[in-house]
This record gives sequence, C-alpha cells and structure tokens, in this order.
Amino acid sequence: MSADLLIRSVRLAGPGRELLPFSSPEGDDPVDILVAGGVIADIAPAGNLRAAVDSLDGDGSWVVPGLWDHHVHTVQWALDAQRVPLGGATSAAEAARMLSGVAPLPDGRIVGAGFRDGLWPDRPARALLDSVTGELPAYLINADVHSVWLNSAALRREGFDGADDDGVLREEDAFEISRRLNAADAATADAAVRAAAERAAARGITGMVDLDMAWNAEAWRRRADAGFDTHRVEFAFYQDGLQRAVDEGLRSGEELTGTGGLVHVGPLKLITDGSLGTRTAACSQPYADDPGNFGVLTVEPDELRELLMRATASGIEVAVHAIGDRAVASALDAFTYTQARGTIEHAQLVRHADLARFARLGVAASVQPAHAVDDRDLADDLWREQQAIGYPLASLMNAGVPLRFGSDAPVAVLDPWATIAAAVFRTDDERAPWHPEERVSVDAALRASGRHGDAMISLGAVADLALCGVDPRTADRQQLAAMPVAATVLGGRITHRV
Repeated sequence: MSADLLIRSVRLAGPGRELLPFSSPEGDDPVDILVAGGVIADIAPAGNLRAAVDSLDGDGSWVVPGLWDHHVHTVQWALDAQRVPLGGATSAAEAARMLSGVAPLPDGRIVGAGFRDGLWPDRPARALLDSVTGELPAYLINADVHSVWLNSAALRREGFDGADDDGVLREEDAFEISRRLNAADAATADAAVRAAAERAAARGITGMVDLDMAWNAEAWRRRADAGFDTHRVEFAFYQDGLQRAVDEGLRSGEELTGTGGLVHVGPLKLITDGSLGTRTAACSQPYADDPGNFGVLTVEPDELRELLMRATASGIEVAVHAIGDRAVASALDAFTYTQARGTIEHAQLVRHADLARFARLGVAASVQPAHAVDDRDLADDLWREQQAIGYPLASLMNAGVPLRFGSDAPVAVLDPWATIAAAVFRTDDERAPWHPEERVSVDAALRASGRHGDAMISLGAVADLALCGVDPRTADRQQLAAMPVAATVLGGRITHRV
C-alpha cells in the first residue's frame, strides 16, 4: 500500500509548515517532498532533492495533509447515485410528483432520497404517494435518514402495513428500511463503492470512517482482495455486532488482517437519540411547533454506560451519536463513568456547561459543518426556544475539544472542501454567516479534516497528501468550496491526478 515518490515544487499550506526552518511563515517557498516507503523522508527547498524514483510535478500547487471524512455511511452514500434526488422538493406534493414516471430499480423499488420536510407547508401522506406511484413500491428517504416515507405497496412489501396514515416510519423502523435498501449484492455494492471512492479521491480524500449499519469487516476484506486501494478505511460496527467483535478479538486502531494496511478497526457506533429534521433529537426544551415533544433518548443512560464499559474492557473505542443537548449530556455522563475513549458524533446542540466536560474527558467532537448551513432555517424555527449552543465549532475548539470533520454522507455531499468552506464561512449562499461566532479558521478546518484531526506534513509522517490549485488560506468561499485538486497521494501512490 506504499510507494516511493518525489513531489517537486509544491508550497505548504497545511499543518506542519510552521516546523520547517527554511520555510517562510506563509509557506510560500516552493519545496520538494521525498516519499520513501510511504512516509515523508525529506523536505527541502525546491530543486535540492534527487532520487531515482517516480516524480510528480506540483507546478507550484499548495499541499495539505490528505483529507478524511470521519462520518460516512459508505454503501448508502455509494448507492445514492442511483436514487431520485429530492433535495429540491419544497412540499410533500412536489416530492411525490418527482417520483412520477420514474422507472423502478432492478429490484422493483422506486427510491428517492434527500427530502427535507421540516419547513414544508403540507405533510407526507400515504394516500398522496399512492396517487402518484400506484402499485410500484415507493420509498422516500429523509435527508437525515431518521425517517422514511413509504407508499402502501412498499409498506406491504416490507411488512409495515400497520403504519400510520402518513406512511412515515421513524428511527429504528426507518433504519431497518435503510438496511434493506442498502443490502445490494456484493458485486453491485462494491462497484458502487469503487466508483464513489474515485470521485472522493478527486476531492483530496485519503481516508474515511465507515459507519454503515452492517457488519463491514468481511466487505472490506473482500474489497481489498479485489484490489480496492483508493483510500484508507476505519470501519465501525453497531450494538448488535459488539459481541462478535469481542469474540473475534477486534481492537480499535488495529489493522484488519488481510487488507494490506488499508483497513483498520474503528469504533462501536451507538445511536442515542434522533435528529432535528425528524424532531426526535433529545433536547432540554421542546420543539417550537410541538410543545410536548422533547425528542427521544433511544438508549437509556444505564444501558449506555453498560455498553461503554463492555467496549472499553475489550479495547474498543466508541462513537456515540448524540444530536440534542440532553443526549450529549447523557453521553458525557457515560464517558465520565466509564472513562471510555472515542467521539460524540454530531453534537449539534451542546450546553454551555458541557463544553468543559467535553474537553476534560478528551472526547473528540466528530462534527459535520455542512449541517449548520443546511439546517439553519430549520434550527432557527424548531430550536428557537433552546438555550444550548447550536451547531458549535469555535465554542468546542476554544474549550479544547478535539474536532474531526465529516459529511455524514449521503446526508450531506461528500466533499471535504464544501465541509471546510461551511466551517470557515458558516454559509453556502449569499446570506450572512449563520452564527458567525462559531466560525473557525482555515488552519483549524484543515487540521480537523486530517486523520483524527491531527495529521501534519512533517518528516516521518505518512505520505497522504492533497495538492491544491488555490491557496486555501486566501481563498474566498466559492474558491474554497470548489477547490481544484491537482493530485491526491496515498502513501506515496497517486490515486488522482488531473
């Protein structure tokens, strides 16, 4: 999985440039980077290195550590390209119409994805969907994946015909539908993953944390055996796979045998509350449009502590999904009690008093900056009574909490530069930044976008790199989000090149 390479004439724009004595503070002096055995063996002013290895002419591009997406539902993201995009639907009626005349997939289903119904003037209804799709089983997946809208034919097919008249399944029932929709045959899934990984490499991606709701060890061994080598992977498993992981001796951070160093064991993933869009994130204050609704804790505190203890005793880290402030507090309580290691995923609503606890425990915040700009109108509406901090970035960072950036793909587009731009500018259109006090610097965003938030360009570091056509430190919002990537290097191997 590693190679030798001489990268000529690049400028350092990411973490690590400040450590080079011959480089200007701005990192504008061109350098050559020698990679030997997959790690950075030397860095010197341009023209000073010689080696009988393959070379890559950087042509003055700006180099940053290879980018990671720390939260991806890999197969669902890969298959999303086959589904009808519903993100533009402004009503339930329009979303239903967007499925009219759509040819079913080979399995006989019609599948759309990405709708956001929180601000729709009408509500999903089974009869509405039936009137458009008839007897073809139709499935509409919410952008947040915590609810799925089905027609009568789909409800019958899946054994949920007793569902409410809206045809909407939520939380665990919705996850079960997603698992079934994502259960493509190995050849189909692997082909989709390979194609999606190549698109990701073209955006500078060198690694992902795979949070698919499946047992992924065998799938990644199979892909590695078939020659997959586009990016590194840390794969998670869920509560129903914990005992299997323990029995098989899996330990977080260890290489998955048979994958040539490409795949490593990740965390135990636990979903402890819902989402904003489905109005199930567990909050201290009620949702503004539903005064009796405070969301739901899907894992009670005692059970959460027990799961964290079991994982910690077996050398397994945890990734705890907690969106509402009540769920975040419950997760921090469990980390405190068990001294578990890992992350809180999302952390979209955090109490001021919990910032210090977050940092003191050393728990990383695995956050998705694009959600802040995607959800701003919904949060302003449904969470207007909340007193905790919404979608914090700077507050977490300033408190000393390690940040790791991701997309939650397919919930948001898997593009690390869109993620970085959202973190730096807190808007994706011409509106003013949303809660600009939570913006972070480009340097901080690049750091959070490297593996585990601590990747650097330095001697001895793994040679996972992205070569950029624009200096990210001086780019405006549009330039940063659309960053041209000239090349991506994984352990000295070129995985993308313009």
